[in-house]
Amino acid sequence: MRYRALCLALVIVATWPTAAKSLGLSPTQLERLARGEVVLLDVLPPGSSSGPVQGGTALARVQASPEAVWRVLVDYRHHPGLYPRVVDTEVLEGGLEHALVRYVVGVGPFSFGFHVNNYADAARRRIEWRLAPERRNDLFRDSWGYWQIESRGADVVLTYAMAARTVLPAFVTRGAERDGLVETLKAVRERAEQVR
Repeated sequence: MRYRALCLALVIVATWPTAAKSLGLSPTQLERLARGEVVLLDVLPPGSSSGPVQGGTALARVQASPEAVWRVLVDYRHHPGLYPRVVDTEVLEGGLEHALVRYVVGVGPFSFGFHVNNYADAARRRIEWRLAPERRNDLFRDSWGYWQIESRGADVVLTYAMAARTVLPAFVTRGAERDGLVETLKAVRERAEQVR
C-alpha cells in the first residue's frame, strides 16, 4: 500500500506543471491539487516593499481551457465578485498588454479606492500587477503579484500570488490577504468553469 502511494505521488509530481514544481509542493499538496482543493503557501511574489508585508501564493486546478481562464482574468470590468469586497471597477487605460484599473473595496459603510497596473502577457499566460503609486490609493501603501495559467491536459493549474502593505496595522489585516487569495481563486475557477 505504501509503495502504491509513493508511485502515485511520483506520477503526480511528474505531470504537474512548472509552477507547482517550482514552488516545491510536497506530494501531499500535489494530491490535494489533484482532488480540486486550493493549496495555500507562505510564499510572497517577487518584489519588495519597505515595512511589514502580508500575502502568499495559492494554486488550484481549474477544469477549463487556458483561454477560458484568461478571458475571466483580463475582463477587468467584471472583477467585482471575484475579489473579496471589490464592489466596483473602472478601466482607466486599456490595452492587450497593459490596463490601469481603479478598484473600489467596500468595508461596511465605507469604501476605499485604489489603482492597479496590470501587465498581461498572453503568450506566457501570465498577468503581473502592481499598485499604481502615482495614483490615489486609500487603503494600500503597496501591493503586487501575479496570475499564472499552466496547461495540464484538459485542465489548468492556476496560480495567484499577492503581497500587500496597507495603512492599517498588520495585526488588523493578518489573515485577510491569505483568506482573500483562496476566495479569489475559487471565484475565478467557478466563473471559468461556467464559461469553458
